[in-house]
Amino acid sequence: MLDTASPCLEVRNLVVEFPGRHGTLTALNDVSLAIRSGEILGVVGESGAGKSMTGAAILGLLERPGQIAGGEILLSGRRIDALSDREMEKVRGREIGAIFQDPLTSLNPLFTVGAQLSETIRQHIPGSSRTKARARAIELLQEVGIPGPQERIDHFPHQFSGGMRQRVVIALALAARPRLIIADEPTTALDVSIQAQISGLLRKLSKEHDTAVMLVTHDMGVIAETADRVAVMYAGRLIEIGPVDEVLKSPAHPYTRGLMASIPALGARVERLHQIDGSMPRLNAIPQGCAFNPRCKQAGPRCRRERPDLMPTRTGEAACWLYEGGVE
Repeated sequence: MLDTASPCLEVRNLVVEFPGRHGTLTALNDVSLAIRSGEILGVVGESGAGKSMTGAAILGLLERPGQIAGGEILLSGRRIDALSDREMEKVRGREIGAIFQDPLTSLNPLFTVGAQLSETIRQHIPGSSRTKARARAIELLQEVGIPGPQERIDHFPHQFSGGMRQRVVIALALAARPRLIIADEPTTALDVSIQAQISGLLRKLSKEHDTAVMLVTHDMGVIAETADRVAVMYAGRLIEIGPVDEVLKSPAHPYTRGLMASIPALGARVERLHQIDGSMPRLNAIPQGCAFNPRCKQAGPRCRRERPDLMPTRTGEAACWLYEGGVE
């Protein structure tokens, strides 16, 4: 089992709110998780569950009027959620790298990939000359699998395929040797074969560089191929967390079971695919008790009345009254 005694990233009871004219919306409610160096934590759930919001809060990139209203975020034991914008600018890139869904939004089309890599290296690694930064940029392109990096370094983003552009973005995220990488849907815009390559690359680089990775996705296949542990989110809360093999094979929370049952089996002939009835509640209409109770076939009176916290299961933890007092 992975040792999480000294995590690279620790999120404690994180609360993110959006105040407005008609009241305050709570986007994240008491989210706690930890990631150790060299570990990949997959964060999964439907759209609106709070996956990307968690990543944005860690990066200090919440859109206004969003704000951290409670909890703590610690990077290698140092609290970063209380840093000023200027102080946080020094953390982003140098200590926390980011990989986003669309590489075209991360790359400037007016500059070569080499210029962008070199600028990042010189900005975050003191003493890097232009020559050293260019040499390091070529090394990074080679490391992420770009063929002919000595020539490709002078090409512009539009001269790369989608998969190769994502590799360049991964090189950018690794440029300053960060402790943590937030990867937000890094494979969604890619075809299946390229997805597998990017997933394998993330896993390889995480282990080689001892880098912690928070992988945000809605794709259970990507989670299965890439992550060491998986955290399932629903309506702004963490509802299950545990080792990826155990959670995917024996999901504990009814919502996680529904997600896994919704994945069609290859070669199986069925008249109708499984689906979870209903939809994710809006932030201004989260029900009392367990937020999943209107969609849960196992919900009882207590589920509609009281919100459960994470409780031990056979494989990890789940926020479900089924596990009160021990494993069912």
